[in-house]
Amino acid sequence: MNSFKIIGLMSGTSLDGVDVTYATYTKVSDKNWEFKIHASHTFQFPEILLSSLHEASKLTGSQLMTLDHDLGIFLASCINQFIEANGISRQEVEAIASHGQTVFHQPSRGFTTQIGNPAVIAVKTGIRTIGDFRTKDVLYGGQGAPLVPIGDQYLFGSKADGFINIGGFANISFEENGVVQAYDICPANLPMNKLARSKQLEYDKNGDLAREGELNYFLLDLLNSLEYYKEEGPKSLGTEWLEQHFYPLLKFDKDIENNLATVVEHIAIQIGEICTKKDLKRVMITGGGAKNTFLIERLKRYYTGEIISVDGELIDYKEALIFGLLGALNLNNEPNCISSVTGASKNVIGGVHHLP
Repeated sequence: MNSFKIIGLMSGTSLDGVDVTYATYTKVSDKNWEFKIHASHTFQFPEILLSSLHEASKLTGSQLMTLDHDLGIFLASCINQFIEANGISRQEVEAIASHGQTVFHQPSRGFTTQIGNPAVIAVKTGIRTIGDFRTKDVLYGGQGAPLVPIGDQYLFGSKADGFINIGGFANISFEENGVVQAYDICPANLPMNKLARSKQLEYDKNGDLAREGELNYFLLDLLNSLEYYKEEGPKSLGTEWLEQHFYPLLKFDKDIENNLATVVEHIAIQIGEICTKKDLKRVMITGGGAKNTFLIERLKRYYTGEIISVDGELIDYKEALIFGLLGALNLNNEPNCISSVTGASKNVIGGVHHLP
């Protein structure tokens, strides 16, 4: 029975922190793995690094390479603190599986870019580090995303019909006619957090600001009419799409509560329509957006199936946990990118190894 001890490292597009897990992954059968989380923690970005990451797509080449290095140093520091705080033996850790921070995601042009140099992490921690999980899939014609669905199926497949993660974007995975399907549904925490920052808040806790707002039905119709929602999967979203198509429709200098209420309604409608269309009876919802009680209330208006609640650790750390699984699959020489999900011409083993 194959078993691996992996540190999973996830930094999502919403930039709400670096999630770290240390877990054991054990293969039970062909598409069934068990896991045990030994430790987990979220590290907040220093303000100066966070500011640079918000502007990453606008940096010059040399500035971006400097940020790539600096983020690698910070991620390695997080890992070292995590190891020391939890008394983890470095010799027992078979690999660090690092997602990195997505800056550019343009699979139609043949590339996707995550910074947070994994070579730096390997050298500074002394542990084999696997990074760049998306590029090979893109080179085989895939979206390079989403990558989490294989973990949904392998780790949680018996618990729900569908799996939704509400992070910077909301994405879904489910099995249809024996084939795993998954794609990004719509923007989520990214526009909500951007609106909240206009009120000097990092995010709209519990959706309290949105709850105070009134729906702008004209804006809601514009958002729901975006061309992306007419496309079938595989498909994925990136920050470039937000800048070009979504943000120009919003106001970030006034009517913040009303804009938030309308964006929340838009997210609830898009998620609800997909779940209903795919006849999903039970869905598991994780990610930071799962804690937005107002959003979940609005979702229940558009989706009448059962929402599976999970404990706090899984809400916060499911993606880091699954990236650890992607590392385990890589080490076990098994595909970790599913072509039916990404649209690639074949399943691939994503990830590049960096030895200390």
